[in-house]
Amino acid sequence: MASIILKNVNKNFGNTVVVVDLNLEIADGEFIVLVGPSGCGKSTTLRMIAGLEEVSSGNIFIGQKNVTHLEPSERNIAMVFQNYALYPHKTVYENLAFGLKMRKVPPDEIKKKIKWAAEILRIENLLERKPKQLSGGQMQRVSLGRALVRSPEVFLLDEPLSNLDAKLRIRMREEIGQLHQRIGINMVYVTHDQVEAMTLGDRIVVMNQGKVQQIGTPLEVYDHPVNLFVAGFIGAPEMNLIEGAISAEKGRYLFKSNALEIMLDLNMKLNAKNLDRVVLGIRPENFEIMPAQTPQELSQNRSLIKAKISMIEQMGAHTLLVSELSGNQKIRVLSDREDKYKVGDYLNIALKESKWHIFDGLSGESLI
Repeated sequence: MASIILKNVNKNFGNTVVVVDLNLEIADGEFIVLVGPSGCGKSTTLRMIAGLEEVSSGNIFIGQKNVTHLEPSERNIAMVFQNYALYPHKTVYENLAFGLKMRKVPPDEIKKKIKWAAEILRIENLLERKPKQLSGGQMQRVSLGRALVRSPEVFLLDEPLSNLDAKLRIRMREEIGQLHQRIGINMVYVTHDQVEAMTLGDRIVVMNQGKVQQIGTPLEVYDHPVNLFVAGFIGAPEMNLIEGAISAEKGRYLFKSNALEIMLDLNMKLNAKNLDRVVLGIRPENFEIMPAQTPQELSQNRSLIKAKISMIEQMGAHTLLVSELSGNQKIRVLSDREDKYKVGDYLNIALKESKWHIFDGLSGESLI
């Protein structure tokens, strides 16, 4: 195994800047996920680690070796692509053996490596089949096996599950996680699916427009997003983001927007002097549905929000209630399974204590 270090890495395609001053240290045996929208630079970063793209500036180290200018074959890495790229005229065994034969590995060693990889990936019964006789999940296992038999120091996976249906994606996601636990090799995984990132990564690297926005464990990034982009990108259903202003009132903070007015209990001072333009972020699960209130009780309780249900999404164990405030502001409320509500009903909801975020309306940076 070997650590991976990227120091001040930049990548340009002509005048187009793709990756900006990327610094990242990946420990031995760590599973790192690069996540972000299309065009954010995550696949280019992976290809630079692999040596498939030249670095415009900066350095890449695998172990103690500077591999910045080395060919892919000199880096002892293995890459798994979205496209399985199997030889259609060769059997599974021959596909697994091909790369080893090209490296002049002795036949007995090839046989031993393929047996080991096939047992780990549970494809022993597929070795005599050809790719056209395999399902999508089986082909992805063979693709993983072809990388595994090389005994690489680093596994690089570029959106390997994108071609699979939803159910098979979940199953293969679990298998990749278990594979990492069994072999303990560094894995760098690229995806635009934040659910994959949250479930697989020891740490996740959130990227946007070529820049790293935040690095942390899945729960660190989920619970403490550093800016509006991370807050809106990580989480499903997505975070509610409401623009407004904050003023101090009797030792507490009052948040006001076109749609609502609510008191916030803050145990810390906000890291900003100008609070005239902020964004309040609330995850859908951090609302609490309260008992019905009289109009007088509602007017007196400045911690309650009244919303009208416009859409109901039954998710099995949970129910997502998409509701409207005044001013066409929509909020998403995630509750335990509910079947007593219908479109047009009104909800009285409150924020769970300290379960919200405040961002600067101009810079997007977190203020707490």
